[in-house]
Amino acid sequence: MMAMRPMNMMMVAMAASVAAAAMAAPADKSAVQWGGGEILWDSFGVPHIYAKTEEGGFYGFGYAQAQSHGDLLLRIYGESRARAAEYWGDKYADQDKWLVANDVPERSALWFRQQSPQMRKNLDAFAAGVNAYAAAHPDAIDPAVRVVLPLKGVDIIAHAHRLMNFGYIASDRKVLVDSSVNEAGGSNAWAVAPSRSASGKAMLLANPHLPWAPSQLTYYEAHINAPGMAIYGATQVGLPVLRFGFNKDLGFTNTVNTMQGFTSYKLTLADGGYSFDGKILPFKTATKSYKVKQADGTLKTISFEQKSAVQGPVFTLPDGKTTIALKVAGLDRPGVLEQYLDMGKAHDWAGFQKALRKMQVPMFNIVYADRAGHILYLDNGLLPKHASGDLKYWSAPVPGDTSATLWKDVHSYDDLPKVLDPASGFVQNANDPPWLATWPRQLDPRAFPAYVAPVGPVSQRAQMSVKLMTQSDKISFDDFVARKLTTTSLMAERMIPDLLAAAAGSTDADVQSAVALLKGWDNRFEADSRAALLFETWAALFAPRNFTDQSNYAVKWTLDDPLQTPRGLKDPAAAVAMLKQAVVRTKQLYGAVDRPYGEVSRFHLGDVSVPANGGFGNTGVFRTITWGPMKNGERLPVHGETWVSMVEFGTPMKAVGVMSYGNSSQKGSKHNSDQLQFLADKTFRTLWIDRAEVEKHVEEKVAF
Repeated sequence: MMAMRPMNMMMVAMAASVAAAAMAAPADKSAVQWGGGEILWDSFGVPHIYAKTEEGGFYGFGYAQAQSHGDLLLRIYGESRARAAEYWGDKYADQDKWLVANDVPERSALWFRQQSPQMRKNLDAFAAGVNAYAAAHPDAIDPAVRVVLPLKGVDIIAHAHRLMNFGYIASDRKVLVDSSVNEAGGSNAWAVAPSRSASGKAMLLANPHLPWAPSQLTYYEAHINAPGMAIYGATQVGLPVLRFGFNKDLGFTNTVNTMQGFTSYKLTLADGGYSFDGKILPFKTATKSYKVKQADGTLKTISFEQKSAVQGPVFTLPDGKTTIALKVAGLDRPGVLEQYLDMGKAHDWAGFQKALRKMQVPMFNIVYADRAGHILYLDNGLLPKHASGDLKYWSAPVPGDTSATLWKDVHSYDDLPKVLDPASGFVQNANDPPWLATWPRQLDPRAFPAYVAPVGPVSQRAQMSVKLMTQSDKISFDDFVARKLTTTSLMAERMIPDLLAAAAGSTDADVQSAVALLKGWDNRFEADSRAALLFETWAALFAPRNFTDQSNYAVKWTLDDPLQTPRGLKDPAAAVAMLKQAVVRTKQLYGAVDRPYGEVSRFHLGDVSVPANGGFGNTGVFRTITWGPMKNGERLPVHGETWVSMVEFGTPMKAVGVMSYGNSSQKGSKHNSDQLQFLADKTFRTLWIDRAEVEKHVEEKVAF
């Protein structure tokens, strides 16, 4: 081999140095101040962020979210600033007014100042990452939302404040229209202890069910590695921390609970003020404003007078007659993002519980499992302390003319219902009240104030969840996955035998055809099921109000028999008449009484359309999909299966999952429908958590 001359060696070295520098070039010059790092994008569009500092991890996460969801992300932040009407017109005026009236912009600025120095740096870094992506890829961002740029750290906390306190807890619809409105969707969660696990290792299921249409509730999957932090999971777009996640030692998930975190006070108006404890008090008033973009592009300032009472800001309900004051729990607790961050950084039960005790997360059940074998169900949230009254009482406007109803504090962590390491070896939640967190039942409603949660009824989805966990004494990881995928309807299992018995003597042709179909059905909502649409239609007639009305059951739900009720036909003849109605209705809706379920129920995004499975949760289907109405010959998911992860804390760890609608909402991205086939096939992806595995599946690298 010819020896290389010294000069040639120098030139090669210089070239290699230049190439290395180019490879490691930061996404923008400002990235240097955040410590540097890189993003490895895998073949499903999941960012694996490797940063040299904590704030660098946030910078990379902001950059990644902008690449995957930039248009949605910026619109969300514009809305959370209470300036959406200013940017995009009158459509957003009511929303902006609600946030302004509740002081969200001002409180967000205060909350940002109240963050720890490191957390302020983290939030600024996340915002800088979004800005850097937008600057480097101006053509990738919709011009309509570029007006929101540049972002600052305060914008990130403003979004968290809006989402948590005035989205999940006290949205305008919940406060002004109907307190029973569920703005948050639903979820399933399991944790299995070593005592019930076939491998002797703990297992965890995270399975939120939120809307499929892009919104502030859209999930984003990521893997963030930085000093003191290596967590894989998902969060809502716009949040800079993972709300569902696991590391090598522990994991946690959330489900929506019944936490009543706000109180409406019905005011008695008098002499320009309001009555309170026998006196007439004047309202405090402040002039507030927001701007609305007009059709010609000019801005119109809308000013309004906002009144406040001792309880909080004052609003008139849509009836025009009722005046209320609003008090929301948690407005003095700015640490929701840092608490989630600390939960993800923890490596054992002691560290995780320390994070929980901060009590900054305003609601959500939290289900947890760790490598040491601990499992937890916690009915978490900021729950006002009351002297009396049940949840139904405090969910409606209460008398506002007395200090007797004016709460001053919230319950502590120690007060909240929880199940830690039960003898049963599992905990579960499917948005049901806390009382069936495990089985046999460990929590007694009588041990807690009546306003903590309703006694029941417990949904048939939640009952199915308990049934799946108790099918065997031991559960392998393969069992765990298979049970998660079941599409069996508990309502069908429970009701079809009685319905067939009641219809046995009928000579009606429609009823006879229905009986033949239902006899041959296995009670599963699979793509090839020919009786599923008929049963679903009958169930909607038998149990109106989204399959929850129990009027037609012979036995209603009871805590004394919580896993076998409701059951039976109160009026068998009426149930058979409903079956005939269901035949007619099924033909009208779907063209035939025996149409295969997956022909009309579709997982369809963009150019990808595949036969679907899964059904309405209130029919007792654990694999939950809530279907929209028929349109253009098909019906599509409104919400349901979104992010799923299932992990076993062995060595090596087992981790599988899916993001149903893909990990990007940006137009033209190949990652906004590339996981639908997993959903149709009832399979999962391996979640790549070790860098060596990630490196085998890299689609793109970005240095910063």
